[in-house]
Amino acid sequence: MTDLAPITALGGSLARVQSFGALAIAENADLALASLALRRGAAQPVPMGLSLPGPGLWHAGNGIAAFWTGPGQWMIEAPGRATEDFAAVVKQAAPECSVTEQTDAFTAFEIASTAGAGPILALMAKLVNIDAAAFGPGSATRTGLEHMSVFVIRRAEDRLAVIGMRSAAGSIWHALETAAARLQGD
Repeated sequence: MTDLAPITALGGSLARVQSFGALAIAENADLALASLALRRGAAQPVPMGLSLPGPGLWHAGNGIAAFWTGPGQWMIEAPGRATEDFAAVVKQAAPECSVTEQTDAFTAFEIASTAGAGPILALMAKLVNIDAAAFGPGSATRTGLEHMSVFVIRRAEDRLAVIGMRSAAGSIWHALETAAARLQGD
């Protein structure tokens, strides 16, 4: 039998990381994702002690994070747990909900700035139709990025995450690196 080796969404054995002046873009291959949806009549759970956020918000705590994806629906994140059956952990914490593994369906790109919020705001202005000034830390939304649908999360003043379909990882990376390179040249 052929020896199989795992690869990242961008096809490498290691996650891709690239810097553009004050901005660094990193493929986050270690992020586990599971969708959680309320069933009819179910009470909103508090999985692993994390209060689930309302529309347009992202919350982190207790080693996990969550962002609202629709009425009664959230995406639960777990840094460093991509190789686990994270959906089973979420299902155990929220047994009355529908839980689906999403780790291999999506890919995440983390963008950090060494120069505060300015480069993050400038990058957002080039990439997405979001009022960057009003999209502060703890904000999350689904939006268009070029021809793709992505989730954008403002993790902190100087950090942004873009989560999109794994099948579009190369296109998302290209859009991010092109915009960041243009900002570096400005």
